[in-house]
Amino acid sequence: MSAPYLQIAEALRERIVSGSLRPGQRVPSTRKIVAEWGVAMATATKALAELRSQGLVEVVPGVGSVVSGPVGGSYEKAADGPDGVHPSGLGRASIVRCAMRIADAEGLDAVSMRRIAGELDAAPMSLYRHVPGKEELLLLMREAAFGDVALPAAVPTSWREELEVSAAALWSVYRLHPWLARTSSLTRPYPGPNQLRYSEWNLRALSGLGLGNKTVLLLHLTLFNLVHGFGASLETESTELADSGIGPDRWMARHDERATTLIGSGSYPYSARVFMDPATVPDQDGALDLDELFGAALATVLDGIAARLQGL
Repeated sequence: MSAPYLQIAEALRERIVSGSLRPGQRVPSTRKIVAEWGVAMATATKALAELRSQGLVEVVPGVGSVVSGPVGGSYEKAADGPDGVHPSGLGRASIVRCAMRIADAEGLDAVSMRRIAGELDAAPMSLYRHVPGKEELLLLMREAAFGDVALPAAVPTSWREELEVSAAALWSVYRLHPWLARTSSLTRPYPGPNQLRYSEWNLRALSGLGLGNKTVLLLHLTLFNLVHGFGASLETESTELADSGIGPDRWMARHDERATTLIGSGSYPYSARVFMDPATVPDQDGALDLDELFGAALATVLDGIAARLQGL
């Protein structure tokens, strides 16, 4: 269940979208929210802030929080066309791709309905004709990103090559969209057609190996989470680089002396044996290569599947 302030914001958003609260009308004040929902003043304040971040509400001096948009008018008077795209050119696909461009350039936190509306030169409320809210938008972004997973038309002849191809294709998409790992978790899958296409590829490769369905599922999820987990590091690195301007090589160089002193203190013999071996991290800057690490991890998992098959 979502946080109380998000539940309140969603309830008020539904009133706005349904027309119960029209452009220019005041939304319930924090005191009224406290009285209606029985929550603390801080929770009511966060609910209104959430609506402002979505572009649904704006503060008018001397009036308070009101529904955004032209007073006395509708946000979109013309009907959508048969393809779900409004005559203005605004549609679900354009909204999703705009959100992806923003996230690619500035990170997921920069994505908001108000920001997208500004990029598309549209009223914030007009976006809700196509996308119910930010939570749904993130799922649609994820599904669209999976559509970029380039699986070949010709299926490789070996199960190992099949899984190598799918893992490499998915890894390239996570690299293209560093925010992707944050749009879902392993325990809350979103069964869109693009994601099922990727799953179908892996499940086909694994199902022909004489393994039980449960084992097939576990191996498929292990392979997916391998990419997903490394993808989280991509976002972290992208955010750190944007915030500090310091790449991994410079970061390692800054902390090298402290790390060397600590590891070489004698208290961590195995760490010293591995981390201070020149063959471990051959680059002079000491930076770790995520592509190399991912390749090694994938090979290890596939080796484990091969060893398991030998025991059948």
